[in-house]
Amino acid sequence: MKKSLICLSVLASFIGAVHAEEASPLTANLTLTTKYKYRGQDQSNPDKTVAPALQGGFDFTKNGFYVGNWNSSVGLDNGTNLEMDLYGGYKGEITKDFGYDVGLLRYQYPQGAIGNTTELYGAMSWRFVTAKLSYTASKRYFGYREARGTLYADLSANYEVVKGVTLNAHLGGTRFANDADDAAAADGKPLANYLDYKLGATYDFGSGFSAAAAFVGANKKGTWGDANKGRLILSVTKSM
Repeated sequence: MKKSLICLSVLASFIGAVHAEEASPLTANLTLTTKYKYRGQDQSNPDKTVAPALQGGFDFTKNGFYVGNWNSSVGLDNGTNLEMDLYGGYKGEITKDFGYDVGLLRYQYPQGAIGNTTELYGAMSWRFVTAKLSYTASKRYFGYREARGTLYADLSANYEVVKGVTLNAHLGGTRFANDADDAAAADGKPLANYLDYKLGATYDFGSGFSAAAAFVGANKKGTWGDANKGRLILSVTKSM
């Protein structure tokens, strides 16, 4: 994992140098966060409020088409300590204020392949609001069996209230496929559909640096335990 993250840092620095000289379709980002939550759930040590994660990736965009990679350190029970996301798609505009985005996303876990997941997604945006729906195309959904057809709906808003300060709000919902619920019940670990949320703000320092603070969590803690507990998460990002 350390070698992968070091390589990511070197690549990001190289991209930043190229970007500084001329406009480039290749961009990169690096983030240090106090906790990695995804869809409201802890991705490392649910017993701790602070479990730092290093994250980063790059994107290549040309004529509306894009491909990219994003990575994060994690700490899952099956020994997995690295998540690698690979994605590609197309973004376009219907009018000046309305846009759309369609694509495919693969979550890859080198040390724990049981969690590998593939999703198809589509999104519509209006100015600062985006609605997105993701469909699980793989048989597994982050380790849960017979999960093809699991859905995730996402409504997000990012509104700049004053120059450099953007409010961030998000509400998402996970609906498991019936077969996934049946398979989990057979394993003695019944699933529960749940909602997740985020409310926070981001401050842009300029020169690609930004900092964010957000309260993130999910309901149905009776089923999912402390993984869904609300957390205050702080992060610093460098975009290049």
